[in-house]
Amino acid sequence: MTSRLRELIQQLGEAIHESVVESDQIAGVVQDIRKHGFDVLLMLEATIGLNEVVARDTEETEAGADEAVVGPFTQHDRDFLKSLRISVEGEAENASDSDTD
Repeated sequence: MTSRLRELIQQLGEAIHESVVESDQIAGVVQDIRKHGFDVLLMLEATIGLNEVVARDTEETEAGADEAVVGPFTQHDRDFLKSLRISVEGEAENASDSDTD
């Protein structure tokens, strides 16, 4: 990862932080919670995923069009959903078919 890309990611994190800090809606809700006698500790986690477009296009070409995109999901989408233990309708049948190869 280049230093420029790291700088851009840091800027994105700072922009997210600023948008939360400056949000009147968030400030209002926090104030309401405090009125009810609670202190508020707000911690947000932002996960930033990057996919190099050129590498992804190459990957899809190497895998073949039928395998790279199934329905509205790319292979990357299916891998991500699988990591969250989310199955896509029809994926279970496809997975069991490929296990028998």
